[in-house]
Amino acid sequence: MGVLIPDDILQATRMSAEELKRELAILLFQQEKLTLGQASRLAGMNLLQFQHLLASRQIPVHYDVAEFEEDLKALRELGSR
Repeated sequence: MGVLIPDDILQATRMSAEELKRELAILLFQQEKLTLGQASRLAGMNLLQFQHLLASRQIPVHYDVAEFEEDLKALRELGSR
């Protein structure tokens, strides 16, 4: 599903579409509505870049067992290629 943001709204924020997606990803991560991995994908950044962005804003990373297992699964899939 795509979300369409009207041009006048985007212009009012004085942000690019990419910046707006990053801000949305940060907000949803802070509210614990997205995992770290999901938020980094929405932001269009790899996991490490997104973690650096969070750190630059002094936003703590909450990392639980489910996210750890998701990361392990991703690593296994990368290793099998």
